[in-house]
Amino acid sequence: MKTNIFASFIVLSLFGLPAFSQVGEYRSEFAVGGGLGYVMSQVGFMPEVPQGQHMNGLVGLAFRYTCEKYFSSVCAVTAELNYANVGWVQDILTVDDQPVINAATGLPEQYKRTVSYLQVPVLARMGWGRERKGFQAFIQLGPQFGFYLGESTKKNYDYDQRNLSMRTSKVVAQETMPVEHKFDYGIAGGGGVELSIPRMGHFLLEGRYYYGLGDLYGNSKRDYFGRSNLSNIVIKLTYLYDIKKTNNPKIK
Repeated sequence: MKTNIFASFIVLSLFGLPAFSQVGEYRSEFAVGGGLGYVMSQVGFMPEVPQGQHMNGLVGLAFRYTCEKYFSSVCAVTAELNYANVGWVQDILTVDDQPVINAATGLPEQYKRTVSYLQVPVLARMGWGRERKGFQAFIQLGPQFGFYLGESTKKNYDYDQRNLSMRTSKVVAQETMPVEHKFDYGIAGGGGVELSIPRMGHFLLEGRYYYGLGDLYGNSKRDYFGRSNLSNIVIKLTYLYDIKKTNNPKIK
């Protein structure tokens, strides 16, 4: 089921825009740049693992090809190559929602797993507003692929000294399991605003949500987790500079 949904989004995202180009106002513009972002992520474990937000950064390259203006909508395809740190932070609490104190250290137990990826979103984009000077609002949607680079764990207790008797959740297998699936994939989408300044370029501020269709761990009947997919919210600032522009004095 996940694979069918994913395939449908790829087809719509990558082939939907060229279909419009037969009837719209022609564009052929290419811009490159880079971006910085802030990522808030979790993992959808089943059985459930209580979590807070894993917060970290994102940095990478950005590319945009604008193909046409269809009525009032400016249609484009964007692609990015980002280095991102995602993962999960466990909420280790008692029945009364109090921090679990470790007997050996006397401190509240804390656990954080960070997984590093090279992420490649390829997004179909539609914008409304100014193209060369002024503001434009936009939305975008498409597939995202993630290539595993590494992982790290931050905790303040030894595994054999965990205070499991006081934890509301007894699900702890994920604490010692390395990531099994090195390739991640899913759907990303969101929207934002763009400010275009002649001879300077384009400045974009956007919010984006990613839902992973793959799992970090095996999900067969023999595996511990039936689901372990990533999801995250990204707040991103991007700068783009025009490499190729359409020669059309009507474009504003």
